[in-house]
Amino acid sequence: MSSLKGGVGKTTVALGLASAALNQGINTLVIDLDPQCDATSGLAAPADMSASVAEVLQSPKLPVLRRALVASPWSRGSKLDVLVGSPRSLLLDNPAPTVSDVWKLEEILALIEDEYELVIIDTPPSINALTRTAWVASDRVILVTEPALYSVIAADRARRAIAEISAKLSPRLSLYGFVVNRLRQQSHEHEFRLNELREMFGEQLLQPYFEERAAVQQSTGAARPIHSWPAEGAPEVARGFDRLLAGLMADFDSTEEKRTRVGIVGRTMRGQQNLITELGQTAIQAEDPPESRRTRKKKRWFQR
Repeated sequence: MSSLKGGVGKTTVALGLASAALNQGINTLVIDLDPQCDATSGLAAPADMSASVAEVLQSPKLPVLRRALVASPWSRGSKLDVLVGSPRSLLLDNPAPTVSDVWKLEEILALIEDEYELVIIDTPPSINALTRTAWVASDRVILVTEPALYSVIAADRARRAIAEISAKLSPRLSLYGFVVNRLRQQSHEHEFRLNELREMFGEQLLQPYFEERAAVQQSTGAARPIHSWPAEGAPEVARGFDRLLAGLMADFDSTEEKRTRVGIVGRTMRGQQNLITELGQTAIQAEDPPESRRTRKKKRWFQR
């Protein structure tokens, strides 16, 4: 779950998907990579653990991971665990990570992936190390946007960044689509921007669109799953997340591709210089005339 603009309800959508997975009996792990730790709070997970995702990324070992995992009080029947977030993860959000950095989450997930049917990663609203680490560890990315000018711009930037990561570092990664959140049906501006999103992204604009509803804010604030929230409008929102999850799981089931493990790819790259930056620089230089390349400073790919 990603967005390059804050305030669009990315964590709310992640929690809605987790609620739908729990309702369907799907064993799920939620990883809170956002230093604001909203997913940890929304799942009613304790924030005073002896370890968190920050320590896991610093030392990607199984004992450290076990200390950072906690069962959400939402759990009933099926498993819903949380890899708890921490403000300390902000210290790891380097704007120019090495290849070794971005493979760390994938490396640790390889040790426990058989325990879960679904892993949901909530990322910070940036394109720095934490977000790229999440993308490399993922099969699909859902981009959350709202029908507003800067959100549309951010969604397009994120789409291009995902395509670059997929092409140059993690071929199994793909963009699943865009979720429109906080839609106001009576807003002319939202109607205009929604049409703009349709024109830009076509079939990648996922259904349904999620309207701005008090029930969603209430359930999130109470740290309760939307599927069990007893308020008007909550059942309709819950059905929307059921539909989104069903499409996502069907997409996984129809895909025959085999995940490339970090043991095969990561170890050959670990310890190298910043390959991401080098690849991005090559792409930038290929587009510029020779005189331009000689006269300007090197730019990293995330500045494009």
